Parts: sequence; C-alpha cells; structure tokens
Amino acid sequence: MTCIRPGTILAGLLVALAAPGQEPDYPIRPVPPGSVKVQDTFWAPRLEKNRAVTIPHNLQQLEKQGSLNGFAVLAGQTAEKYHGYMWGDSDVYKTLEGIFYSLRDHSDRALEDRVERILRTIAGAQAADGYLMPHLQIAEPGYRHFSHETTRTCESYSMGHMIESAVGHYETTGSKKFLDVAVKCADLLARVQAEGKYERISGHPEIELALVRLYRATRERKYLELARAYVANARSKSISIWSGGKPFLEDEVARGHAVAAVYLYCGATDVAVLTGDAGLLRLLDGKWLDVVSRKLYLTGGTGLPAGEAFGQAYELPNARAYCETCAAVANIFWNYRLFLAHGDGKYLDVLERTLYNGFLSGVGMSGDRFFYLNPLACLAGSRSERFSWHGCPCCPTNIVRFLPQIAGYVLAARGEEVFVNLYVQGEGQLCIAGQTVALRQETRYPWDGRVKIVVEPKHPAEFAIRVRIPGWSREEPVPSDLYRYLAPTREKPDLKINGRTVPLDMQSGFALVRRIWKAGDTIELALPMPIRRVVAHEAVAQDSGRVALERGPIVYCLEGVDHGGHVHNLVLSDETKLAAEHRDDLLGGITVLTGEAKAMQGIPEGQVSHAPVRITAVPYYAWNYRGPGEMAVWIARAPEKATPWPQPRPQTIAGSPGR
Repeated sequence: MTCIRPGTILAGLLVALAAPGQEPDYPIRPVPPGSVKVQDTFWAPRLEKNRAVTIPHNLQQLEKQGSLNGFAVLAGQTAEKYHGYMWGDSDVYKTLEGIFYSLRDHSDRALEDRVERILRTIAGAQAADGYLMPHLQIAEPGYRHFSHETTRTCESYSMGHMIESAVGHYETTGSKKFLDVAVKCADLLARVQAEGKYERISGHPEIELALVRLYRATRERKYLELARAYVANARSKSISIWSGGKPFLEDEVARGHAVAAVYLYCGATDVAVLTGDAGLLRLLDGKWLDVVSRKLYLTGGTGLPAGEAFGQAYELPNARAYCETCAAVANIFWNYRLFLAHGDGKYLDVLERTLYNGFLSGVGMSGDRFFYLNPLACLAGSRSERFSWHGCPCCPTNIVRFLPQIAGYVLAARGEEVFVNLYVQGEGQLCIAGQTVALRQETRYPWDGRVKIVVEPKHPAEFAIRVRIPGWSREEPVPSDLYRYLAPTREKPDLKINGRTVPLDMQSGFALVRRIWKAGDTIELALPMPIRRVVAHEAVAQDSGRVALERGPIVYCLEGVDHGGHVHNLVLSDETKLAAEHRDDLLGGITVLTGEAKAMQGIPEGQVSHAPVRITAVPYYAWNYRGPGEMAVWIARAPEKATPWPQPRPQTIAGSPGR
C-alpha cells in the first residue's frame, strides 16, 4: 500500500488535512474503511451477513415495493404501471451506496452487473434539466417542483441520498457515470436557488451534507456555497413539519425530528468547519451538550413517538422511547464529525455507546429482520418484533450502507499523530511520518477489555499514538451528569509499551504515547470490565428508583423469556452480587450477567409477596431474538418501584358497589 493521499476519504464523510494556506478543514482525518480490515468474531460476521443477506434482501423488497420500478418507467424500459411511493427512490440510493462499499471489499460479478443495469436506468430516468424524483415525475407530473409548498414531498431528501450514493460510487470505483447524474441534479438546485425559487428545503434535511460530499468529490465551490445557504436558512427562518415549530438552528436547544435534525447538524458541522464559521460550530457544540446532558437514552438512542422528535429536557420514557435506528446512525455520523473537529474522545464515547447499543439493536443477526424503533422497555401484552420490511423502510436501507463504513471509525490521524478510536480486531494502514505504518489489533472486545496493538512502520520513526481510554472505564458513562455509576470501582486502565507499564498521559480522553516506533513494538491496553450499576439524573422521573446494568460498552436488559415471561416485577437490590459469564452457545456468543433478585407476586387478597429468583441479563442489542415478550433496561431497586405479577386483586370495601 502506498501512503494515502489527504484527499482519500472515509466513505460517508469526506475530509482532508488542510495544509498552511489552504481553506479551512477538519484538523483530523479518518483512515478510510478500505484501509482497515475487520477480522474479529463480533463485527466481521455482521459485515458478511450484510453483504450476503441484507443486500439481496433489500433489493428484492425494493423490487416488490416498486421503488426500482419508477426509474424503469421513466427510462422507458417497462410498460408496467408505476407502483412506488413518495420517497422510495431514496431507499434505492441508500442500498446502492451500501453495495458500492461492499463491492470494495468483496468482488461479486453478478452483483456488479446488476448495479450497472440499475445505474443505467437511473441515468435514463433523469429529466433533461437534471430533475430526478420518480414519484412526482410519474404520479404528479404537473406538480410545481421546488415551490415553497413542497415540504411534504421530501424532494431534497431524496436528491441528497442520490448525491451521497453517487459520490460513494465515485469514491470506490473512480467512475463518474453516476457522479455525472448527481452533478446535473445539483446544478439544477443551484440554478433555482440562485433565482430565488428554492429558498426553503422541501422536507427532511439531508441535502446539506450531501452537497458537501459533492464539493469534496468535485472541488466545485458552488456546492459548498449552496450547502451554506441552506444551513443559513435553517438557522434564521426555515420552519417545517420536521423542525419542531422553530428554525432547526435558531438556538442551542435540540428539537424537531431526531433524524432530520441530526442530519442537518451533520451538514452544518461540515459547513462550519469548511467555511471557518466558528460561531456556527459553537452553536452546534451547544446542541450536542443539550442532547448528551438532557435528551440521550442510555443506549445512545434519541427521540419520542410524538413527531419522532426530541422531547423536553429529561423526558426519557422507556416503553415510549422511539429511538429510531436511523437516529442512531445520524448520531454516529454527527459525533464523528465533532471528534474530527475537536479531537476529544468524549464524542467517540457517545459514538461507541450508540454503535453497540442503540444502532445494533436495529438489525437482527439473520440480516433480514429489523427494528424501526428501539424502546428501553417492553410491557406485558406488547408485541414488539423485528420486521422483514416496513412501509417506510428507511432503517433497513440505512443499515445496509452504514455497516460497511464501521471500519472507517477505527483509526484517524492528525499531523504526526495516530488516533486509535475503537477496538476491533484486525489491521489498519495509514500514512504517518512519511511512510506507511500498519497497526494490528488483537482483542476480544467488547467482551474482553484487553487490547494488543502491534505497530509496524517500515522504518523506525518518531510519532505519537493516542490510545482512547473510554469514558466507561473512567467513571463516566456519558460526558455529562445525565447518568452516573452507582458506586466507583477500584479497577483502573493499565497501559504497557513492549511489556512495561507506563503512566497514562491523558489528553482529552486519550493516553498519549510519543516515541520512536520500530517494527514489532507493542501497546497493551487493559480496560477492566467490572459489572456497573447505572443510575440516571434525578430529573429523569421515569428512571427514579431504578438501575441499569453495563459491562464495558454494552448495556444490558432483562427479558421475559429468561424469567417466566415477566421482568417488571423484579427487584434488584444494590447489594446483590452479579457475575459475568460468556456463553458461546447463546445468541451468537455473548457475555451474560447473572445474580439473584426478588420477584414481586400479587395474591388474591390484594397483598404482595416476594420470592428469590435467579436473573440473567443479556446485551440490549440482542433482545427479542428469542421471541417477543417483556423487556426492561431499567430495573427496580426497591419493591415500591416494581409491578407485581399477577396484579393483586383489590380488597373489597364494605358498602362499596363491588360487595
């Protein structure tokens, strides 16, 4: 491998390292996913399942749904009647983007040929002026595109995903055939914006970050300026059904549709960094603080059922948690951008929490079953099951493009510094100190906190490696007071270089090690993984008197299938000892937590008794794999917080109608 050019970028986020005299840019650059091989037993099987199962599943469902059909009708390739839906083309674009990234790592001639046919059809469907949205072009041909009344159509959302997909194709293949389609569409957007016809985005944000990606790919400044204009509008006057009654960027409060808002925050962060707008970046920092301090679920999820939106401060109900899978993806995108801007590990803490919990729960191990929403409790009588497809399949199609990008979050660089962000067994290569350096990780993370990193420069050289020390190992579940561990632990992280313990030189969540590195040097990080009890801020009423369980980056839950069908009647005292046990035979290989709790039981006389019961907690991401039923992340610490099962029969009062 040759040294990676600064312009070679992470799929999904194009960043370059700015040299003196160049325009502003992110100071940290990611090592792209194509330069990192994932070879572990946790993520590698999921990436393979995404390639072998989810991609063909999505394509099959898109055929049935009619989303591919719309392009064929417009291109004159079929006489079949159109039967798609409003923004179904965005699902095609997202699935294609995932296919491009998958083909980068695994050749598949048959799939490549199919993709080529789809791309020809998409190009054939585009109008002469660059417009492309099949539903409106076919079902509502007289519709006045780009008018102020088009909020419902999500035109710019669909076009944004088309642009992102086209840039992904260009990044992975070098071909401009799909990129030319995106350029033609973006040029149309630029023209109508310049004419004052398109001052307000039609629908769900997405076009902003897509235009920045197009700017990266083409270096055409007009696309960045168009993104800046849209962001400025969202900052001052644009109000839509997605924005929560006020402009998205009016102040530092996170409001509005959780996916739409955070997609906009991603694009706005790009614009702030690339244009040197320090005030806009400070505003976004305030938004982030509002989320992590008052609106973030323990799993990294966000959003409530009402409008799929952020709630009020500390409004975090568990059974009513929406936590859309797409919101988890958006949260990861945004936190990584903020890390690249600021270099602080706290953003990676939120990213990792969301990745292993709020996102991963959204896709089943089979690869063809999904969750749209990810609540933190499932009550008696509720039936929450993963679906094979959805009326609005944004989550399955987002999953398929996101999973192949995970490798791109592992490593990053800034000048003569390497950042080790995530712990995943495998090997990454990057250009540092004027040469190609390989870093090989050996670990069983997230089940084991021991990580060995072998450094392999071609020639001895001095540079720094920043080894992330996760917040969960530093008594900090999240970078705020929203959650805290019930009791401190005496176990501390340990760092060794070539077998010798070195003090932790902590800087913004990373242990800094600067030395002359030579081939075969080793870094050994030991992150203790005791079982931790988590409690929420006192203002989170729904979690009052309750406790959640964590081990390493994994959030746990109790399922009815392990406890006679019921979990909301269980009481886990603070004194109960818990043990961790790895089970290779369960749910693809997981570490479970076991201990003893009390089961609150109702009796006919209206009294409540309790009985000891063995409990088994499983990773939250793995809930519902063994069938629907009760589930709880937050467990009662005292009897008055539990719901007895069965419900005790009320005592009859003399003289009452029930006598």
